[in-house]
Amino acid sequence: MTEPIRVLLIDDHTLFRSGISLLLSKQPDIRVVGEAADGAEGVKQVHALTPDVVLLDLNMPGLSGLEVLQLILQDAPDLAVLMLTVSEEAEDLGLALRNGARGYLLKNIDADFLVSAIRRAHDGEAVIAEGMTAKLVQQFRAAGSVPAANSDKVRLTPRECEILGCLARGDSNKVIARKLDVAESTVKIHVQNILKKLSLSSRVQAAVYAVEHGLG
Repeated sequence: MTEPIRVLLIDDHTLFRSGISLLLSKQPDIRVVGEAADGAEGVKQVHALTPDVVLLDLNMPGLSGLEVLQLILQDAPDLAVLMLTVSEEAEDLGLALRNGARGYLLKNIDADFLVSAIRRAHDGEAVIAEGMTAKLVQQFRAAGSVPAANSDKVRLTPRECEILGCLARGDSNKVIARKLDVAESTVKIHVQNILKKLSLSSRVQAAVYAVEHGLG
């Protein structure tokens, strides 16, 4: 039997943590292993509990979410950290992703999206709240992180363009495979080819490229 995804909650609002914990307790493949009410305690809990996924608030008293993110990724660079925040500021989004967050979620998302985001982050995917991708584009442009692809040289197949559009909408490989009625392994190969052709390094950058070029 597959071990459940171990989740740690770091948020200074007790009621919010309780609600998330109750929601996740209903998922057979997810287990909340701990909660922390501030950043310093959160860092300690990460070391003590070794979670698979951390849900981290951005704005907290004492250590900020970004400071906590930096501290925990120093020792566990592959840990999946999802920022869970009320901030829709492009600057906060860009800083979180540049500092290693696996995703950026807004606290007004629905329960199903949150559960899906935890699973996808655990599988190595980057997850961004719907509507935030366009703001991410601005951040990548400002930082020069998205290579300017020459349309005369970069040739994507119609299928690759279709999959690129799905990436822009935040679809996982499994969802894309279901939509296109192909094997998940086939989608994975297409994504790898897309990244190679566009000289990009991640699905997030591919999503940004898709929005910039009207494919998302």
